[in-house]
Amino acid sequence: MKIIVSLLTAVFAVSGVIRAADVPAARAYRVVVELTSADPAVWSGVLNNIENLRRALGPETQVEVVAHGAGLGFLQATNTGQADRMKQLAHDGVVFAACRNTMKRQNVSAEQLQPFATTVDSGVAEVVRRQTEGWAYLRTGG
Repeated sequence: MKIIVSLLTAVFAVSGVIRAADVPAARAYRVVVELTSADPAVWSGVLNNIENLRRALGPETQVEVVAHGAGLGFLQATNTGQADRMKQLAHDGVVFAACRNTMKRQNVSAEQLQPFATTVDSGVAEVVRRQTEGWAYLRTGG
């Protein structure tokens, strides 16, 4: 009986080692941030959260900020208060996406956005797509 218990213990110990070896050392986190606020203090908080996420989870953490509704102003070129931080984050791989539905409703052209901003057909649809792909979700604003 002792031999069987010893053998089972050894098998479980070895299988645990094999499973641990199969796990990637660094996990790439993916986070989608939905921004719907026109408040510059909220915008600053979003940038703080992104910087904190990437510092805590690693620079390979993928982040996409989806701005729609009242949050579209965040990605407009007139937002000079956060432009330098946003530009640096975009350079580091953070995606800043504006909702084309909101742009149309607010008569905002792509040329009126920050130069690093991208567009998506629908802000809410982009958030749903990312969540379906397994991205973590953060909501900010109104």
